[in-house]
Order: sequence, then C-alpha cells, then structure tokens
Amino acid sequence: MQGDDLILVSVDDHVVEPPHLFEGRLTGEAAERAPKLETLENGREVWMFEGAALPNVGLNAVAGRVPEEYGLDPLAFSEMRKGCWDIHARIDDMNVNGVLGSLNFPSMTGFTGQLFMTMDDKDIALQLLQAYNDWHVEDWCGTYPGRMIPLSVPPIWDPQAMGDEVRRMAEKGCHAVTFSENPEKLGHPSWHSDHWDPFLQACEEVGTVICLHIGSSSTTVITAMDAPIDTMITLQPMNIVQCAADLVWSPVFRKFPNLRVALSEGGIGWVPYFLERVDYVYRHHKQWTNQDFGDQLPSEVFNEHVLTCFIDDAAGMEVRHHLNGDHIHWECDYPHSDSTWPQAPEMAMKFLEGVPDEEVNKITHLNAMANFSYDPFAHIPREEATVAALRAKAVDVDTTPVSHGTGKFQDEGIVTAMTLVERIGKQK
Repeated sequence: MQGDDLILVSVDDHVVEPPHLFEGRLTGEAAERAPKLETLENGREVWMFEGAALPNVGLNAVAGRVPEEYGLDPLAFSEMRKGCWDIHARIDDMNVNGVLGSLNFPSMTGFTGQLFMTMDDKDIALQLLQAYNDWHVEDWCGTYPGRMIPLSVPPIWDPQAMGDEVRRMAEKGCHAVTFSENPEKLGHPSWHSDHWDPFLQACEEVGTVICLHIGSSSTTVITAMDAPIDTMITLQPMNIVQCAADLVWSPVFRKFPNLRVALSEGGIGWVPYFLERVDYVYRHHKQWTNQDFGDQLPSEVFNEHVLTCFIDDAAGMEVRHHLNGDHIHWECDYPHSDSTWPQAPEMAMKFLEGVPDEEVNKITHLNAMANFSYDPFAHIPREEATVAALRAKAVDVDTTPVSHGTGKFQDEGIVTAMTLVERIGKQK
C-alpha cells in the first residue's frame, strides 16, 4: 500500500478548549462559577476557576512551533496554532496531515475531570462537567460529522454518577470515556476494589471504551531530580505497563467479561514480553497467590479486553502477531510534542511498509471504527477519505514552523526533572 492510499484514524489527539466553551450552556450559580478566560497584565490568557489560574501548558500545544521553543511555560491562544482550539482550523490541520478521524482528550479538565472534582458543591460540579461533555459532542465533534470520535469526561467523585453519565453520553453517540490509569494516585480506590463497579458496569452495558492515557494518574515518571527530562519523556509510554499489570491481576475483567479498555499512547513494542511474563507468573505462582483465570491464561485475558495504541512503533509492528490484531490502533497525538503532524502518513509508512494491506487497514482505521462505534463512511465517501483526497482539500494550509520568540529553555543547559518540577510549581 502507498502512503497516499492510507485511511488514517487517530485514537489519541488533544483539544485545547476554546474561550467560548461554556457560553449558553449554563445558568445561575453554575454559569457564575464556570471557568472563564482572562487576560493578565502581561498579556497571558488563562482560564480562571475558583480563584486560581489554569494555564495552557506549553507542551500541550506545540504543533506548528519551531522545536527550539517547546517548553512548559503557559501559552496564550495567540501563540498557539489555531487548530489546537478552533474546530474549523483543526479540520484543516487534519486534512493537510491526511487524517480522516480523531479522538480528542481534554486539556483544561485533566484526563479524568479532576478540575471539577475540586469543587465543594458537587451538584454544580456535575452541571459544569455535563456542559463540557455536551460542548465536546455537539460542537467539537458535531460540527463536522464523521471526522471526530467523541470522548466524555467522568464525574470521578461518584461511581454511580459516572455510570449515569456514561449512559447519557452513549445516547448522544459517545462510546468512549477517559479515566485514570491508576486512580489510587488521585486519592481514590484502586482497580482491585469494587468501588468502580457502577461505572464499569455502565461501560460494559453500552459498549463504551475506557481510555487510559499515559499520565492520567497525574504522576510524573521521575527517576532522579537531576535526571534529564529526556528520561521522563522516554519512560512515560512504557510506564503504562503498571496499569496493564493492575488490570490483568484485578477482578475487573472477570467481573465484566465484555469490558474494553484502551492504553492510550502506551505503545505496543513492550506488550509481547509483558504477556510472556504474566503467563509465567501465573503458571509458577497461582497455587499460592490464589489467582484463577479458569481455562484462560492472563495473556489471553489481556488480548481479549485491552486495546493497544501507538504513535510510532516499528518494533511493535515486528512483533504484532503476539497481540490481538483487531485491537491495535494508530495515533497522531496532535498537537502535543510527540505528534507526527504534519508528516503522519510518511512516518507511518516507515513501519507499515511490508505489512499486508488487510492488517494496515485494521491498524489505521478499521479497528478504530469497530471498537469505538465510529462510522465515518456514513458521512464521507471512502474515496474522499484517503490521505491523498484529504490533502487535496488542504493545499492552502501553511505548515511552516513558526517562531514566537526566545526558546523556553535556552540558557538553562540540560533540562532536568528539577526544572520540570519548578516550572509546574510556578504554574499552580
């Protein structure tokens, strides 16, 4: 298959929420307490919520910037590529990248809706969260039918309310919800408890995929305070192996046999050894650990329930036969610093070359369609969905990297974990 013939659907991109998000969606006290965009004296634009600023972290919106200016310092909307927050510009950026469909994780709310969890009045918090979800489905995803896979944010403080929201969103056509790879790190019960059962039951009932993005436990992988930040960036995807182990050994999949979770941005090259290891542990230790998978092995349970997702993983392609071929998905990660925009097709072909067309189609779009209840071809003819066809619509879209000023980490030498902690601390 040639790159121009690919049909690309990314199951991991991100949205920087626009200034008008809550307009017309709330009344009364909820409208008064909703996050509002304010311009500071220094010209920075920040969301203000409950008396605190919620800066747009720089690494969340680097698409279109020169790499020397990547960093953690907050960005104003004027410093971002418009496709980060404007749906019309986003579609242009998808077209120029040859990407048909996209699932977008939130920025402002945190991966699990932690922002609203901090409110003292949970009734108001739920109203804000539902307004956010309605905006995401109706405005962000609904403006261009067939181009977006909707993803909801859960009211993590109440598992029953989480289940109710999953069902409400499913009625709107949303069959994906974001959640934490390790809820215990957020001060909640772990995967090994029954605390989340109402939520998990609802997801199983309506066929909603639980998307567990790397970093959704709000825990940064820091090995040493003087380690370069490159160490953290390297380990972040592979760190999701901890989530995989938690899930496999927890009762979750045995209690909910039709539940599916996605390890978003987790990569796949590490999975074969993980599967080998969990089976070895089971065979050698089940007599005294009292694990019982019946007539299955842990590796089979993983491949039955877990959707794997990767951006760039040539090693994973070489060992893909160890994974469930119907559960492998491609990602772009726009507009984050790991994104392959605007050369996603060219970069994808480096690891897809030689892979049979049937498997390429599964990895690039068919698996996403099947697993996320997504049918772009109900709105867009297949012949208009290829890389070549989409790029033909975007010949006027400029992808030249832009400079807005001094590099974020210039004159600081090697960026270390301490630099990261200090920068985050200044933003709180």
